[in-house]
Amino acid sequence: MSAAHRADAALREEYARHGSPPPQALNWEDYASLIDAMDAGLGERPAMHSFAYEHPLRLQDPETGVGKPYSLRLAYSDPGGDGEPVVAIGGLTNVAQRFDFFALDAAPELRVIGLDLAGRGHSGWLAELSDYRLETYVEQLAQLMEHLGLSSCTLLGSSLGGSTAITFAARYPERVRRIVLNDSGPYIPVERRARRARAVARHYVFRSPAEVFRRTGAAQKHSGPAPDAVLLHTAHHRTRWSDDEDGRVYRHDLRALLAYRSDARSSLDLWEEWARLKCPVLLIHGLQSDATTDETIDRMRGIDGFSVIHVPDTGHTPTLSDGPLIADVARWVCEDRPFAQDLIRPTADWPRRILYPDDGQSS
Repeated sequence: MSAAHRADAALREEYARHGSPPPQALNWEDYASLIDAMDAGLGERPAMHSFAYEHPLRLQDPETGVGKPYSLRLAYSDPGGDGEPVVAIGGLTNVAQRFDFFALDAAPELRVIGLDLAGRGHSGWLAELSDYRLETYVEQLAQLMEHLGLSSCTLLGSSLGGSTAITFAARYPERVRRIVLNDSGPYIPVERRARRARAVARHYVFRSPAEVFRRTGAAQKHSGPAPDAVLLHTAHHRTRWSDDEDGRVYRHDLRALLAYRSDARSSLDLWEEWARLKCPVLLIHGLQSDATTDETIDRMRGIDGFSVIHVPDTGHTPTLSDGPLIADVARWVCEDRPFAQDLIRPTADWPRRILYPDDGQSS
């Protein structure tokens, strides 16, 4: 049984123990018991660690920077083991726990290490808004690998994490064995980026569990079919309790999102970096994605060693919780050769949701 199925079964059992009330009737004590049960069903997750990242002077704005290198804590998840090291970098507001299901199902063949970029999750915040940019994320990845003693590894990037992986691999080709792009590529149109920036660059307080279900479910609706446990696990770790706000708030630094909003005034264009790649690339493509278009994918095929897995009923950045999809990715990494042809992954079969708004999944 996959990690997602285990967690969801435990969540549903606890919900039934509460009498299966309407989700809007749940209070924060109920929410805590659901989280505890879900975690118990999931089993031992990758442990969280941290290291001291030093933000160099060369990446600071001469006018707004602090004028000297400074340090902050960067957090990461690591299951340990002897599997192929895969460093996973999330999207704009993602946290390391987004990759827990992938890490558990891909073990022991893969050692999936999830990075909390600065300003996200359990990592510290950068000093200035101008410090939040792609070059900074590339530097954070380089320092994480140095901290872990990884001379080279496989990179897995979702959205912004994919941009980071492409840029890093173009600059340090000897340090990247292969790349897995979770619906990310060298080009994302400005219309899509601007729409995303408008949606996330604002503060929000979740006053009840029902608000968590409703709003985070809407935010993840394009990530494809997924059970309650996957959506709740991700939402829980992206948020924290705030006594001042009397509710849960996002863990991210709002300035990181404002920096993205400024950058999103133009299309993402990494075609020059893409042309310099020397490693195999696997694209996980949401067939309903508006970020990774057919035209972009056709142009991406110009490099050697390019493979694609298409995921139906899914838009941007699939959740990476479907066991068979994870097995396909692990096989591509371990066998270290391109697929003979594109794969189309059948739609995952999940139980009908009970907490999150359902989107027509099977019962």
